[in-house]
Amino acid sequence: MHTNIPEKAKLLEKLKDHGFNVPDFIYVPADIFTTENFGQLDRFLQAHRESYKVIARSAHPMESNYKGGTFDSLETYADIEGIKYARKKMLAMAETAKWLSIKRQQIFHHAPEIDINEMGVVVMPFVNGTSVMAKMIRNEWEFGYCRNRSYKVQNDPYITKVPHDRKLVQLSKDIQKALGFKCEIEYIVSTTGEVHVVQAKDISDIETLEEKESERSIRLDGIRRIRLRRNYRERPVYIMDNKTFYIHIISLCEDIIHDANGAAPDITPVISCIQSYEKELEKFALRHQRFAVLGFSIQNTGDLYQIANHYLDDFPDLQQTLSNALQKNLYNIDIFIAEADTLIAKDKIRINLCSHDAYGIDTVRNPLWSAYWYVDRHDSMVKEFCRLGFKTGDTIGMDIDAEGKPLVYRH
Repeated sequence: MHTNIPEKAKLLEKLKDHGFNVPDFIYVPADIFTTENFGQLDRFLQAHRESYKVIARSAHPMESNYKGGTFDSLETYADIEGIKYARKKMLAMAETAKWLSIKRQQIFHHAPEIDINEMGVVVMPFVNGTSVMAKMIRNEWEFGYCRNRSYKVQNDPYITKVPHDRKLVQLSKDIQKALGFKCEIEYIVSTTGEVHVVQAKDISDIETLEEKESERSIRLDGIRRIRLRRNYRERPVYIMDNKTFYIHIISLCEDIIHDANGAAPDITPVISCIQSYEKELEKFALRHQRFAVLGFSIQNTGDLYQIANHYLDDFPDLQQTLSNALQKNLYNIDIFIAEADTLIAKDKIRINLCSHDAYGIDTVRNPLWSAYWYVDRHDSMVKEFCRLGFKTGDTIGMDIDAEGKPLVYRH
C-alpha cells in the first residue's frame, strides 16, 4: 500500500468515488519502475486494448507544490514499454528542458527540492477531443479552451465565461463542492461531446490579483485625468542579439585558425564563449522572477549560424565539437525564452501557448505577453531600440493603448 500518493491521483480517485465521469486510470508509483513488478499495470493495459495509445500523466508525490505544466504528460503506446518510455522522457525533460523552470520555482516560489526519480505516473486511456480548463475567479467561472483538432488547422487557446455547454458550469460547481476546496479542473470533451474529468488541482492557497484588489480597494465616483493608462507592466529586460553572437563566434574561429599556423587549432576559446553566453542566460533567469526578452535577433540569423557551424570543416573532429556546442546552445536559448513572461520581437516569433501557459491558474496574475513589430520594419526597429539605449538589465515599461497597440519605453 503506497501512502505517499500524489494529489493528482488522490483527487481523481475521490471524484470517481463521487460518481463523476473520470476515465479509468491507474497510479503507478516510482518503485514499480525499479522492481518492474508491472502485473497490475499490465492487467490495466490489457483491459484497454481498444485504443492503441494511452496518456501517461506525471505524478510526483511533491508535484502539487509546483505550477501546472511543470512536468509532462505524454501520449504513448498502450503497453509496458510505452509507459516506461513515457516516464523516462518525463525524467529527461525535468533534467533538461524543464530544469530552469523547476529551479526558478524553488527560488521565487519556495517550491521544495525534489528527487525526480520519485516520479510516478497516472495512466488512463487516451481521449481524443478538446481540452477545457475551468476555475472560479472571484465569483465567476471561466473556461479555457485548447482546440487543435488537427496538425494542419491550429487555433489559439481562448478564455470564455460562457462554455460551449452550459452544463459545464454546474458540473464544475458540483466538482468543487465534492472536493471541498477551490480547484482548477481539466476536462476533455470528446469528439462525440462526452465530458471527461481528467485532472483537478487544489488552488485554494493561490492568490489572484483580482481577488486581492477587491479585498483592498475602494470604488470612487469618477476621475479627471489627461493621460489614460491601460494594461501596463514593468519588467527587467534581456536583449537577445544572436546575430552579433554568431559574428563573434566566427571571428574567434578566424583568430584561432590564424594563430594555429597550420596545426590543429585550439577551440577552447570558442567553446568557452558559448558556455559563457549560456551561463549569462541562466544567471539572468535565476536573478529575476519575471522578465522580458527583447529580440533583436533570435532566429533567422541568415547564413551566420551555418557559417559558424562549418567554419572548421577542415578539422572534422573540432568541427563536430563546435557543431554540437552550437546545437546545444540553441536548445538552451529556447529553455531561457520559455521562462520569460514577455517577449518583444518581430512578427512570426511568438510564445507558443499550451493549455497551462494560456489559462492555468498561475497565469491569472501574470499572463504571457507576446508583443511584436511587422517583419518589414525589423531593421529600423532594432536601430531605434539601439538609438534609445536599450540594454540588458534595464527595466522597461509596456503600456497598451485603447487600440491594443503596445508602447515600450525605458525607465
